[in-house]
Amino acid sequence: MPGKMTAAELLDGEFLEMRCRLLDVAAALGRIDAGMDGASVASDPRLASLREAAAVLIDGQGDRARRVQMVFSDSYDPDWRTS
Repeated sequence: MPGKMTAAELLDGEFLEMRCRLLDVAAALGRIDAGMDGASVASDPRLASLREAAAVLIDGQGDRARRVQMVFSDSYDPDWRTS
């Protein structure tokens, strides 16, 4: 079993793909902003979730994947089967 990779090795291997994904998100948000009725979605909760998730990415804290997932998840309802 190979040893763990260093942070520098991981960054070397992941940087271009991460950059590509961020550019995709930036372009999609730009298209929404430029849409004929872009202002009509300014208060859409989905955009608010995207902003919140982006803030998680840059806050310097750990466990980012779980925290981003939770931004897009509903709270657990123990009575979900009866609702």
